[in-house]
Amino acid sequence: MTAHASARIAISIVGADPLTRAGIEAGLRGRSDLEVAREDTAAGVSVALVLSEEVDEAALRLVRSARGAGCRPVLLVGHVEDGGLLAAVEAGACGILRRSQATPALLAEAVRAAASGEGTLPPDLLGRLLSQVGRLQRQVLAPRGLTFGGLTEREVAVLRLLAEGHDTAEVGRRLYFSERTVKNVVHDLTSRLELRNRSHAVAYAIREGLI
Repeated sequence: MTAHASARIAISIVGADPLTRAGIEAGLRGRSDLEVAREDTAAGVSVALVLSEEVDEAALRLVRSARGAGCRPVLLVGHVEDGGLLAAVEAGACGILRRSQATPALLAEAVRAAASGEGTLPPDLLGRLLSQVGRLQRQVLAPRGLTFGGLTEREVAVLRLLAEGHDTAEVGRRLYFSERTVKNVVHDLTSRLELRNRSHAVAYAIREGLI
């Protein structure tokens, strides 16, 4: 296999009728860096185009399945409601396009973005998503003292100081907690997230960008 061939992005098309699939294949044909895999081929596929008229449970199952198989799903839908937009992101979609706006060029761009770890979202959908995220933070997470990472502000503060090399006694002095409180915070966190110890908790928080 040549270096040029190995660099091609393999795409699967999921949830499409034969006519729609043929249309997508025709639109992407001739792009040297893209290749549509056969319907019965899963190995080596890096991006899954998931087609649906709306973001319903069937579409979300296809997105989750593609994600579970190691693909990066791009959702191609007829229309998107606000609830479906957030649900698609939560399910693992790394790109969303309306079918009415999905020209071959935009579709190819979305596939390339997904393959490189980036996302694609029309500007109006991005605005709607940011509005929903802000509302979720204000109305659901903040009243419970939680952040988007699922950690409380106190847990983040403790982990940040532990990451800087402070022991539990020093963390307690800096945060005006007792040493027992610090240990309880770490214990609750490691138990909830099934982490081995505080070092594992710090590594997890750094890896996930929480501190």
